[in-house]
Amino acid sequence: MTTKDETTKSTPSDSEKTRQTRKQPTLKTIAGLTGLAVPTVSRALGGASDISLATRARVRAVADEIGYVPNRAGVRLRTGRTNVIALVLSTEHEVMNHTAKLISSVASGLRDTPFHLNITPYFGDEDPMKPIRYIVETRSADAVIFNQTRPEDPRVAYLRSVGFPFATHGRTIWAEEHAYYDYDNAAFGALGVAELAKRGRQDILLVAPPTEQRYGQDMIDGAMTSGQALGVNVQVLSGATSDNAMQQTEAAIDSYIAAGKPVDGLICGSNSSSIAAMSSVENAGLVLGDTVDLFSKEAIPILKRIRPSILTVHEDVAETGVFLAKAAMTAVLTPKEPPMQFLEVPTSASLTQY
Repeated sequence: MTTKDETTKSTPSDSEKTRQTRKQPTLKTIAGLTGLAVPTVSRALGGASDISLATRARVRAVADEIGYVPNRAGVRLRTGRTNVIALVLSTEHEVMNHTAKLISSVASGLRDTPFHLNITPYFGDEDPMKPIRYIVETRSADAVIFNQTRPEDPRVAYLRSVGFPFATHGRTIWAEEHAYYDYDNAAFGALGVAELAKRGRQDILLVAPPTEQRYGQDMIDGAMTSGQALGVNVQVLSGATSDNAMQQTEAAIDSYIAAGKPVDGLICGSNSSSIAAMSSVENAGLVLGDTVDLFSKEAIPILKRIRPSILTVHEDVAETGVFLAKAAMTAVLTPKEPPMQFLEVPTSASLTQY
């Protein structure tokens, strides 16, 4: 059964298929090969919800088979859209960070949609506003996705002021009014202290993200609040963050331990800072799981394979990217709808089991 706009034509012969695919494929080419009307083909490729999933899949399969590429200029003239989502990322990175996984998951979220992904990098010594302004002013994308948000993020303020669609990995003070996916770092910090306290740890060192970013502040607040409630001493490492290179983080933890400050538990906000902490602890003659415990979150499940005694919770970056892709598309296609929002909350049930 077909919907009212799925007008069926006669199925083309093999010779007609060959003749049609010799030249640059068009919507009319796909219409001839599928037996559907041109408007139906166009709307199926655009993901129209009133076109059946089976029809959309069939049209997409034929389009891929014959190498159909939409005329971007024509699409822009007809719809005012580029069908591009820009993912803006800093070139600063840490070992085994989740940037690659985030790119992959956003791309996965755009798969089989009319939208394509562009990666827009910016360097650490550049103004993060630079790529955002460029995209808006050139209209080179329909929406942007970015991370490392600050509480009063100027990128969010600017995009809101010009009415340009966007979605963020992380929240801001305007979070109720824009699309986001976030990991509850306050809950992570509190959970880390609670789990270490269960194991009798009283002097906990937190290797937190940068405090100028929202998630760094949240993690510190959660850990401190939990420490006060449980009567546990929590200190924040100075001289390095969970985003720094491992060598810098390891040196900062080495200095902390060498200064004679007590530590029997560590909380780390990334894989790389956890590996640095593990090295510092073992260099000091301490034993993970015996004289000291380490609690960490990780997007890539590797820590417990290195040291099974490390306590870990999983951060679902795969789901993050898919959600952000859909949130960005929704902001473009249905701007009057409420923004898509999700907060991933770690609990004791989130502790990784191997």
